[in-house]
Amino acid sequence: MKKLLVSLVVAFSSLLSLQAQAADLPDFTELVEKQGATVVNISTTQIIKGRRGAHPFQFDGDEAMQEFLRRFFPGQIPGVPGAPQEFKNRSLGSGFIVSADGHILTNAHVVDGADEVLVKLTDKREFKAKVLGADKRTDVALIKIEASNLPVAKLGDSARLKVGEWVVAIGSPFGFENTVTAGIVSAKGRSLAHENYVPFIQTDVAINPGNSGGPLFNMKGEVIGINSQIYSRSGGSMGLSFAIPIDLAMEIQSQLRAKGKVSRGRLGIGIQEVSKDLAESFGLGKPQGALVASVEKGTAADKAGIEVGDIILKFDGKNVAESGDLPRMVAATRPGTKSVVQLWRKGASREVSVTVGEIPDDEAGARTASRGGKPGEPAAANRLGLVLTVPTAEQKRTLGIQHGLIVEEVRNGGTRTELRSGDIILSVILKGSQTEIKSVSQFNDLLQGVDKGATITLLVKRGDAQTFVTIKGVSEK
Repeated sequence: MKKLLVSLVVAFSSLLSLQAQAADLPDFTELVEKQGATVVNISTTQIIKGRRGAHPFQFDGDEAMQEFLRRFFPGQIPGVPGAPQEFKNRSLGSGFIVSADGHILTNAHVVDGADEVLVKLTDKREFKAKVLGADKRTDVALIKIEASNLPVAKLGDSARLKVGEWVVAIGSPFGFENTVTAGIVSAKGRSLAHENYVPFIQTDVAINPGNSGGPLFNMKGEVIGINSQIYSRSGGSMGLSFAIPIDLAMEIQSQLRAKGKVSRGRLGIGIQEVSKDLAESFGLGKPQGALVASVEKGTAADKAGIEVGDIILKFDGKNVAESGDLPRMVAATRPGTKSVVQLWRKGASREVSVTVGEIPDDEAGARTASRGGKPGEPAAANRLGLVLTVPTAEQKRTLGIQHGLIVEEVRNGGTRTELRSGDIILSVILKGSQTEIKSVSQFNDLLQGVDKGATITLLVKRGDAQTFVTIKGVSEK
């Protein structure tokens, strides 16, 4: 009897514990009831005009196959009357209403290239939408439907969002309209490759194709982000999704609504992350800021006197903790604004004033690398295991350089390095001092003064870009 009573007490305690845990779990029902109607389904159609006579399957000379296709797939064979010369590509996405008169926010990639955009509301009404503007750099688009008295999404403050906070996504994954998924904020200010202008919100909310452009809500029912990307090896959700902060999205939509495009500030520099080794090379106390790897002539940075090898620590009074912070700060600055840049140069901090330029509408993204000119006569490998040659006058003109050495070969047995054949070594940084490289002998003489196991930094031109490369552990002389 005693054992039975103990078992009942334990069971009752467990039940109370489970009830307490259940009470702590969030309830999303009220949020969905109030905000669900503000989310829309977006379907787009892109008309792809086919080449006359083109066909995805070619059976030249096979009359039997051509006859088979004519009989069983009429209207699909080139040259046959009624054969279509254009094809329709359809895709799905999501969005949310930001004004009662029909303004809707979504992703730029949802409406990119669309000839027709159709918006479907939760009450089953459908409207054709007009794209007022789309910004590919942030993946934000503003579209408009002709309607009135629409439910409007409540907007929050993404800056106040906390890691670990519960969030909810509503969208149309794989076409399943008004699907609700939930999770937590995994990280803030996340930088992604080739995405320089968005400090993404990372969540573990289940996001799949069709969720793109849909809202991310906090527990107050406020939109704090636009679901934009997922990291996936399968094409489906893997618990890594990324949203555009609503604060940034609303800044973009304001410009899209007013001008149909977005104006961004520009300095005209190429930058890279400051690693621990690079910080030591430049005499900087800790890894921080954005290292200037290249400066375009005639740009805002060039006119302000910013140089290759400078490390930008602050822009307009704001700390540049890592290199990815700087493009966002500059882009958010109105072109023509005078800003103060604090930078680190030759072991000391200084300030320069810069008048911010503007990013052209058609400016290309990342440039692709290409190899330099034809190799000349190779020299012997140096302490780094590099075979170097001096470029000819013609090569200098072709490569757009005034000095430097071409890396012809990186031999095994040399010091481990990220250098590759075709790179051009422009300068070397030793003990915080930068020296331009003009001959193989000069470069090798500089290496002679470097202790075994030391770390050196090289400024390298690779294709159209410049980057700093750190080499650790120099081998024996």
